[in-house]
Amino acid sequence: MSDSERRYAFAGIIIEDREQSAAQVQNILTEYSSLISGRMGIPNLENGKLSIITVILNANTDEMGALSGKIGRIPGVSIKTGISKI
Repeated sequence: MSDSERRYAFAGIIIEDREQSAAQVQNILTEYSSLISGRMGIPNLENGKLSIITVILNANTDEMGALSGKIGRIPGVSIKTGISKI
């Protein structure tokens, strides 16, 4: 499978300081919105301090890497991805 082939994947995003980082995460997700097939989020855990977002992506590995890299560089935010084999 080449890097240019589109695959389905998920990205789990944990925002530990919602007030500080949520807007930056949202801006990046908007930038990559053409790759997002679905999104689910819980915005107000731990009295509004913690948010968890899961997105379903249809992208090639370069696009997924760019998205996860940008989000992963935001302080207080972690992201993990899983990519389908087909």
